[in-house]
Amino acid sequence: MEKRELGRSGLYIAPLVLGSNVFGWTADEQTSFRVLDAFVGEGGNAIDTANVYSAWVPGHQGGESETIIGKWLQQRHRRDDVIIATKVGMQMGDGSKGLAKDYIKKSVEGSLRRLQTDYIDLYQSHQDDETLPVEEPLQAYAELIQEGKIRAIGASNFSAERLRAALQASTDQGLPRYESLQPEYNLYDRTDFEKQLLPVVQEFGIGVIPYYGLASGFLTGKYRSEEDLRKSQRGGGIGKKYLNDRGFKILAALDEVADRHHATQAQVALAWIMAQPGLTAPIASATTVEQVRDIMKATILTLSPNDVKTLTDASAY
Repeated sequence: MEKRELGRSGLYIAPLVLGSNVFGWTADEQTSFRVLDAFVGEGGNAIDTANVYSAWVPGHQGGESETIIGKWLQQRHRRDDVIIATKVGMQMGDGSKGLAKDYIKKSVEGSLRRLQTDYIDLYQSHQDDETLPVEEPLQAYAELIQEGKIRAIGASNFSAERLRAALQASTDQGLPRYESLQPEYNLYDRTDFEKQLLPVVQEFGIGVIPYYGLASGFLTGKYRSEEDLRKSQRGGGIGKKYLNDRGFKILAALDEVADRHHATQAQVALAWIMAQPGLTAPIASATTVEQVRDIMKATILTLSPNDVKTLTDASAY
């Protein structure tokens, strides 16, 4: 499968990243193992997690997803075959959070222990810590790279202004730079990324691995009414945000293009992201082997310029 370099990191990833926020939540350990086996078996090589997954579940503290991935890496002996991306910064079950230098250095040890590895390929600031100057986390990352504990760094949920400031600080002070951005981006949620962040990403040549590529499942086409929202645990999280004229127009365009290619709506929605300039690979999660096989077909689905225009026009904001 074609691999794309993430920024200038030297990390080459398949055009779809597996999101693991569901591991230890809606997918138990054995289900997660099957999903991981299927993903790698289909040619995927990048797995995205975070120390906070899944602290929102009653009784969880965070680290549940990393723990499952770590067990899988050891049992399957796949560490050298995959790119592991994890994150730090969001509030854990014990209330700890942020990007202070000492906290990052403490947190990476927890992630390394849970993942049962001695290095992390991509370590990401999960959200900006605006109480700190942008260079403080970069200083921590510089030390961790020097120690061989992380290979490259990325940012997620940053404003354009703070991302630009961090990238400039890296240049001015000789610090490691964020090689990737992980923003929310999909056919429905386009505005913030395209208007604010895309110019920064293109100016500095960093990779983009957007999350919520399927808009929490809405772009699979299975949620078309309020009644449909009761179909799954995630449906409740979608709420009524997407159930409006624009959302229905996007679904109609997805139906049209999917029918044209004998594909699923999910495959088309992900292929549209892959076709956007400056986008490296969307992130999508799965809770069954069948879902993995479905979304991985997006990597071999080539949309025509007319297909892309149909989807882009339908989702205009």
